Amino acid sequence: QVQLVESGGGLVQPGGSLRLSCAASGWIFSINAMGWYRQAPGKERELVAAITSEGSTNYADSVKGRFTISRDNAKNTVYLQMNSLKPEDTAVYYCNADVVVRGSLSRRDYWGKGTLVTVSS
Repeated sequence: QVQLVESGGGLVQPGGSLRLSCAASGWIFSINAMGWYRQAPGKERELVAAITSEGSTNYADSVKGRFTISRDNAKNTVYLQMNSLKPEDTAVYYCNADVVVRGSLSRRDYWGKGTLVTVSS
């Protein structure tokens, strides 16, 4: 019904930047909050940043001042600009969206398949 597709991951040196994108498509009536989570090897998935449909944002302490989340509601797309990347930012980054499904108007949580970010020299 609804698909989330992430892009923009890759290998970057410490101190570098990457921009992740996540486009939602399918039977979408509206999208409430959208967010980015990450999971490093051997660790639990954690929230990186989230943004409401009105643009209010929330960040993990570990990324405040370095990462910026934004969204384009017309395109059902959320972005994560990541600057001053550190090796500890290495993880698979997942997109999440709280979607009101067209037709049923039910509210469901959707996840992308993830994109790998590797920070290494």
